[in-house]
Amino acid sequence: MSDRYQAFSTSAIGKLLVKNLGLPDPVVLDRWSAGSPIVRGNVVVGGAGRVVDHIRAALEGFGVDHLATHDGERVKALILDATGLRSAADLHALREFFGPVMRSLDSCARLIVVGSLPEQCHGSERVAQRALEGFTRSLGKEVGRGSTATLILVADGAEAAIDSTLAFVISPKSAYVSGQVIRIGATGTTQAAAFDVDTPLAGQVAVVTGAARGIGEQIARVLHRDGATVVGIDVPQAASDLKDLAEAINGDYLTLDITAPDAPARIAHELKERHGGLDAIVHNAGITRDKRLANMDAARWDSVIAVNLTAPELITRELLTSGVLRPNGRIVGVSSIAGIAGNVGQTNYAASKAGVIGLVDSLAHELRDGITINAVAPGFIETKMTAAVPLMTREVGRRLNALSQGGQPVDVAEAVAWYLSPGSTAVNGNVVRVCGQMMLGA
Repeated sequence: MSDRYQAFSTSAIGKLLVKNLGLPDPVVLDRWSAGSPIVRGNVVVGGAGRVVDHIRAALEGFGVDHLATHDGERVKALILDATGLRSAADLHALREFFGPVMRSLDSCARLIVVGSLPEQCHGSERVAQRALEGFTRSLGKEVGRGSTATLILVADGAEAAIDSTLAFVISPKSAYVSGQVIRIGATGTTQAAAFDVDTPLAGQVAVVTGAARGIGEQIARVLHRDGATVVGIDVPQAASDLKDLAEAINGDYLTLDITAPDAPARIAHELKERHGGLDAIVHNAGITRDKRLANMDAARWDSVIAVNLTAPELITRELLTSGVLRPNGRIVGVSSIAGIAGNVGQTNYAASKAGVIGLVDSLAHELRDGITINAVAPGFIETKMTAAVPLMTREVGRRLNALSQGGQPVDVAEAVAWYLSPGSTAVNGNVVRVCGQMMLGA
């Protein structure tokens, strides 16, 4: 769906009005395409903490040149290892590193702060490390021109597990992810497997529910691009679209109602028989049945909870108990900012999406054998569903974020693909918003 305001704002008269009236200025975002480098431009790395050497080694492995200091040239990415900050007085390092370079940033730049898990720190160090979150979230809201800010918190001993996350947040794949806190090694293992940057999912089998169209279709296409064999699942009514997708990506498909009593066992059986098991499942299927609570009947409530929450939980537990999900497997839930901030007329939907976050919280501490569970929480994503939203509501949804525009289904898909990477074994229990740092919620 085209964004007419964005097209207008880039015209000659549009640029003039945007500047003089202080209107939103939605820069066309860089997005990754196959064969492109992870980052195109200068990368400046600073700090003297325990992760900086791993950061430099990761960048060299990705073929990315980096500078020790800013020498007046345009900069595409700034990465500060702030794990060495031990007190509030040390926080001046944030201003000293980022401040002088802010006017030299390219459009769609990446500003990355790497810190320690505050709960692993004590005294003044904990104070300083907790302060990094407020700094990073604010930085994301003021940097502008399509740029983003991210905080990566690394557990003690998980320094070498930063590679897959760094590759994601520094690249155009994270175009619509800003103001987020990513925790590495906080739950489960602090180690990560090696991965191929171009095809990290080669040889893996990944299931995507609700795959026939919209965000689910794009997730399936991106996972295929990254080397996975994708099994799409959707309702029988979507069989034609689902079959076309499977043929286009040389994948497989299964039509069923995921809320059916036998759905979890059937999915597990089919995956075992056809593929010998699976390596990842993405619970993307979801529905809305909006009404204010005073007008909401039981059918609307029950159907949304059943599709969005109960089915993912039951299917996940079946795959785990049956052993069909292989070691080092991945479970990804699709939540929503509605599950974080709430929405008028969506008590059922918001409850279901908050429940997805609860499922992540519950299982993250239980999983073994390198299996992880995480979630994405999309904001305003340009789909057929949002195209049907009334014009003014749609415009507010698009502009009420730090990037002043809606996201694309591929933005959600890229975040899912990062979670699924073999290099993301230490990324467990995270809920990352793909929302352009929307002003609603935390």
